[in-house]
Amino acid sequence: MEPVSLHSFVCTLDLASLPRVLRVCSGVYFQGSIYEISGNECCLSTGDLIKVTQVRLQKVVCENPGTGQTMEITPDFHGYFSPLTGRQSYGTLEELLSAATQCSKTLPICFMSTHRITTEARVVPEDQPLKLEAVETYHGTYRARCVLDTETHPFILHLPLSQKGPFWEWKPGAPRPLLKALQDPALSNLLFTCPTLPWRTLILRPQYEVQAIMHMRRTIVKIPSSLEVDVEDVTSSSQHIHFIQPLLLSEALARGGPFPLCMEILEIPEGPSIFLSPWAGSLHKGQKLCIHGLASPPWRVLVSTKGRKIPRHFMVSGAYQGKLRRRPREFPTAYDLLGALQPGQPLRVVATKDCEGEGVESPGFTSLAVGDRLEVLRSGQAHGAEGRDIDVLVCQRLSDKAEEEEEEENEDVEDDDQILLPLYFSGSFVEEMNDSRRYSLEDLTAHFSLPCEVKVVAKDSSHPADPLPSFPGLRLEEKIMEPFLVVSLNSNPEMCFEIPPRWLDLTVVEAEGQPGQPAGPLPVATVEELTDAFYYSLRRLPAFKNQPPPPRPPKSQGLSGQKKQSNKEKSGQSSELLELQQAPLLKPKMQTLPRNAKDSSNTYSKVSGHRKDRRHTKSIIEDGDNDDHDYEEILEQFRNTL
Repeated sequence: MEPVSLHSFVCTLDLASLPRVLRVCSGVYFQGSIYEISGNECCLSTGDLIKVTQVRLQKVVCENPGTGQTMEITPDFHGYFSPLTGRQSYGTLEELLSAATQCSKTLPICFMSTHRITTEARVVPEDQPLKLEAVETYHGTYRARCVLDTETHPFILHLPLSQKGPFWEWKPGAPRPLLKALQDPALSNLLFTCPTLPWRTLILRPQYEVQAIMHMRRTIVKIPSSLEVDVEDVTSSSQHIHFIQPLLLSEALARGGPFPLCMEILEIPEGPSIFLSPWAGSLHKGQKLCIHGLASPPWRVLVSTKGRKIPRHFMVSGAYQGKLRRRPREFPTAYDLLGALQPGQPLRVVATKDCEGEGVESPGFTSLAVGDRLEVLRSGQAHGAEGRDIDVLVCQRLSDKAEEEEEEENEDVEDDDQILLPLYFSGSFVEEMNDSRRYSLEDLTAHFSLPCEVKVVAKDSSHPADPLPSFPGLRLEEKIMEPFLVVSLNSNPEMCFEIPPRWLDLTVVEAEGQPGQPAGPLPVATVEELTDAFYYSLRRLPAFKNQPPPPRPPKSQGLSGQKKQSNKEKSGQSSELLELQQAPLLKPKMQTLPRNAKDSSNTYSKVSGHRKDRRHTKSIIEDGDNDDHDYEEILEQFRNTL
């Protein structure tokens, strides 16, 4: 096959013959729009092979041959098109007959007029198909015998050869829809007429999108047919060529098999590692893997260690077989207590910090002491100190065990023991628990809400290096529903692990050979340690933000009030001392000193919180009975005080 332009190849292509292999005869570099090739650049070099898998009609450009104007129509256009066999129009019927004779065409000739034809017998509308069957003598003159097809029967017209047009020759047949007109190879270079378009004649220029596969390219290449590149069809001589198409693990997961698959790693996603497991270092370019299928069960639990300065983070599979025992949970605020409260499950806690009622708006709260036992009942609202409602947690203060048993016998609980904790209350509580049962991970997550405090009391027997029992406590934080793929290394089939394609999407390609199958069940590790960066990126996912943030405490007026009160006290001190400074000093001692002592006593009571003022004022009172003092010395001491 001789090289042709890509557009010519597509226009004459039989879609039933796909796929076709093309060789590029003239290289070109192009970058399509983001809608066409997703922003990917593509380079077609001379000699490249492309495998055309699909051709899609994008749009059709209609061109007026007389004016050069263009307009676009979509592939679902509902108009009908009639092909015109000639590229030009004729002014009279005589010109139409002369052109047909020169081209050795025989009668009948199909034609139409772009103007209305008026005769004595009938009016022929514009663009109405006519058939010229013969030239004969009619009433002594030569006339064209034409046939007009009507809904009932054909109608004969005798038109003079001088009848003016313009006339267009058209190909017989019923008008065709757009796709039929484009798919007929015999009509590829003809003019068309369409009654629903504003132009009498037009040229149809289709624009296609060619979807093809290229060697070692993961995505489908989408090439516009208008690209100026010459291609050659080499399908018959390329049957032995296999186009290697890379894929992502996420794409292998979406295909759903068949498994197992033998793959080779082509590319590792950029960025920091997410697992601290030994197998993570074995993932590199060229490493061969065996994908065994989808991991079961599809859920994981995010776990953090407790009791260490630097916590460690793990992702534990739902298939974990270790045994766990619940530990008392710790709650730093009343809001955390509300999050742990579950219907039908009593929640009892013990206060681990003394808390006074100062600064708390709830009128039903006085104070809490270390060791106070509370039972969380429900959430509610209370009337705050500033006249607004605040969200509170209704709790019952529990007495000692002996008194509690006595109260249970009497079945009388006083409302005075209820306290209202504002949700922003930052106390410190620990759960009161008496549960020594050993749970599996599945049972624990099914019966108790997360987060939950646990201790691993028996390790997973299928995981000899299980690190979880070595920690004094664990916090089960969140249950994650995410598909994982079970993968093993071809170099070490016994090393099996699970990869989440969402977070570790390797680029792989099918490798030759049969995947190895280990004897017995796959020894998959059920505990994977996470890096801190990946752990905190998980915590930022929308799935971990399903709860609103805890309420803020109201803006306290205590500090501003204290400042105002302090300013008032200082102002009182200054005014009082100023009065003493301005008092008439030239009076008898017996009259002045008792008065000064009385005033000094008042000053002491007002400024008793200030040690400096208290010391100076007290010295004045103690020296009040000393006759050696004169008024000047007393005034000097007050000046020092000020």
